[in-house]
Amino acid sequence: MMNTSSSNLETRPSLLQELRSFEKGGFFDFGHPLLNRIAESFLKAAGIGAIQAVSRETYFTATEGAGLDSRGGGIPPEISGNKKHRFPDLRGENNTKSLEAMVKHTGKESLQWGLAAGVYSGLTYGLTEARGAHDWKNSAVAGAITGVALALTSEGSSHEQIVQGAITGAAISTAANLLSGIF
Repeated sequence: MMNTSSSNLETRPSLLQELRSFEKGGFFDFGHPLLNRIAESFLKAAGIGAIQAVSRETYFTATEGAGLDSRGGGIPPEISGNKKHRFPDLRGENNTKSLEAMVKHTGKESLQWGLAAGVYSGLTYGLTEARGAHDWKNSAVAGAITGVALALTSEGSSHEQIVQGAITGAAISTAANLLSGIF
């Protein structure tokens, strides 16, 4: 007679198999491929943005605690213009306020990364469906609009920053599209 608990363990997929199934089916099913793609891109990039924000702040906190200059090569920040921390209010009155500030800023950065990925992914999908072709033109338009969206989410964005964001986004996404066949 078989033990039912051991037979259940044998038929259950491993964690690696579960993760691989997400690549095929995705995290979400909203009923339309465009919505699924935007949501998945947003979620993945937001997670990466959160990890990046926390790791950056951890690095700056560690180097500051060790008395090292993490930027500027020994040049004082008031001369070099470099800020020690991207999140200046993390030095709260107590640990709770510092943690609240870190969560707030990490959330904002996650949102920006997710916004960029969701907008870009949605636009490239929509343009491919509308034009019937996936080429560098779709990438350029999607990159430019994503660059504008990112520039608009930064504090005190100027006209120059918005134009620069559009040009940079278009250039990076077009280069990535054109180089994707090479590498």
